[in-house]
Amino acid sequence: METPSIRIARPADQAALGELDRAVWSPLHAVVPAPQPPYDPFFDSTHRPEHYLVAEGEQGVIDGYLRLVRPTPLACNAHVRQIQGLAVAGHARGRGVGRALLRAACDEARRQGARRITLRVLGHNAPARALYEAEGFTVEGVLPGEFFLEGGYVDDVLMGRAL
Repeated sequence: METPSIRIARPADQAALGELDRAVWSPLHAVVPAPQPPYDPFFDSTHRPEHYLVAEGEQGVIDGYLRLVRPTPLACNAHVRQIQGLAVAGHARGRGVGRALLRAACDEARRQGARRITLRVLGHNAPARALYEAEGFTVEGVLPGEFFLEGGYVDDVLMGRAL
């Protein structure tokens, strides 16, 4: 299995990232309704290209992305980065794309001077939780029944790790 090429997103990736985001939408990880046309732009003033790591496969096809940002604008929290979205295209699942994006996010967070990285994951998303745990993230808190999705209450699981 070849390690995917990971890079910072470019403005020209907007259409492909939007398409990928819509294709992978699932109640397993999304707390917002399924996207409907007309679609909002993928990038906006708070979701800028430099916030995204992109996994690029053969012929430049985008196989996945990860959003890495500061969790708050507070100076006292500047040492933390948060993963706020991870998506892998169906054709690329099981090929190490998610793992490569997580490892690249840790490297990028360190490069930015961070000492910690955190994320939130829905309690019922067992595949994502297993991947995060395999990459050194531990459960640091649980907000029980935080979301009501598809007729049931779902926990919001807070995970993190030192860098």
